[in-house]
Amino acid sequence: MGKSKFLTCALLLFIFASINPGFAGSATKWNLDKSHSQIRFSVNHFFTPVEGKFEKFDIDLQFDPDNMKESSIDVTIHVNSVNTGNEKRDTDLQSASFIETEKYPVATFKSKEILSKGDNNFVAKGTLKIKDIAKEIELPFTLLGLKEFSEDMQKKMRGTKKVAGFSASYTIDRTEFGVGTGNWAATLVVGGEVRITVTLETKI
Repeated sequence: MGKSKFLTCALLLFIFASINPGFAGSATKWNLDKSHSQIRFSVNHFFTPVEGKFEKFDIDLQFDPDNMKESSIDVTIHVNSVNTGNEKRDTDLQSASFIETEKYPVATFKSKEILSKGDNNFVAKGTLKIKDIAKEIELPFTLLGLKEFSEDMQKKMRGTKKVAGFSASYTIDRTEFGVGTGNWAATLVVGGEVRITVTLETKI
């Protein structure tokens, strides 16, 4: 191939990749390390914060800070795995007075796009669905760090090539999702704002 033809092909490839971002390759799929990841929440009982967590959740994360176009995050929380350290309270939270886990076993977040805000900060725009109510939200999150291992370390790490950490925090008004609106005690005693905190460790 002559030099002029080579340059022409290179230029065409560059233009095609520019107008078709997916041509450059998909974002990296990260696997969740559940033993080092948590989804927690905090809500006031009168004036005192009560904390809890969800024991079971699934996350499909495609992420590349250099390829936002192809990056995405889907979260599924099995709400019947709620754990506040009090069995009676957990049963109440799963009942029709609050989350109604028999009828609505999962809550989900599905991103539509992820935008970089600089300094390892990002925003995932997408749909949060709790019970049968879906709302568009903007979920801010931070890339805590990304480490790539040498071949020697990969052997010691059972084949793990990279590890990345993420954190996110978001406050919802539970009444907007129909959680605890039909019970006088839930309305009077339990705060409306619920702070959700997510910490993830992922690897490939």
